[in-house]
Order: sequence, then C-alpha cells, then structure tokens
Amino acid sequence: QVQLVESGGGLVQAGGSLRLSCAASGRTFSNYGMAWFRQAPGEERKFVAAIASDENKYYADFGQGRFTISRDNDKNMVYLQMRSLKPDDTGVYYCAGRMGRNWALFASQYEYWGQGTQVTVSS
Repeated sequence: QVQLVESGGGLVQAGGSLRLSCAASGRTFSNYGMAWFRQAPGEERKFVAAIASDENKYYADFGQGRFTISRDNDKNMVYLQMRSLKPDDTGVYYCAGRMGRNWALFASQYEYWGQGTQVTVSS
C-alpha cells in the first residue's frame, strides 16, 4: 500500500514557476512508476509527466521543455518543476503511483492517487 500527499500548488502569474512535491509512504517506493496528472474543471484527468524507477521519463506534449519530473527514492519523493506557466495549466494536479518499475500514460493504469493540489495561473 502506498499513500501519496501532494504539496506546492498555488496561485502564480503567467510566465511564473511552481514546484510540486509528492510524498509517498511505503518501503518499496523505488519499485513504483510515478506520474503527475492534472484535471481542469469540466475536463477529464490528463497525463502530464511520468518517471519510471530507472528515471526514464515521459512528458505530455504541452509539458515538453517547460515541465521536469524527478524523483528521490531515498526520500520517497516525486517532484514536478513547472516553468513558463500558462493559464491553460490551471487545474488540480495529482500524483499517481503504479506497481511495477515502468511508467504508463493512462490514469486507469495507476493504483494509487494523492488528494491533489490546486494550481492556478492568472493571465
């Protein structure tokens, strides 16, 4: 069982930066593929970025060059550094984890979820 707790969301102006953090419980965190998803009001939850246990990474097109996902297995932490934020980046950001070392693209492939952290980008 893994519990995930996100933090770091907030209100930022367009062009600004935020760093989201996800604290994970569990002794086998390093064996989990981790990801960030986001959900805007009235929309489906969308994939943002993922990182495998070997730190292989994958990003949604809208995050390429602006977002960086990382993990610290010693601290059981996953991070999402977001730069050059746009109003379209507004939403609730969720940390997700899945058993197995690889990442996945779809929310249904993740067993564990945090409660989410709100990111609001003003224009």
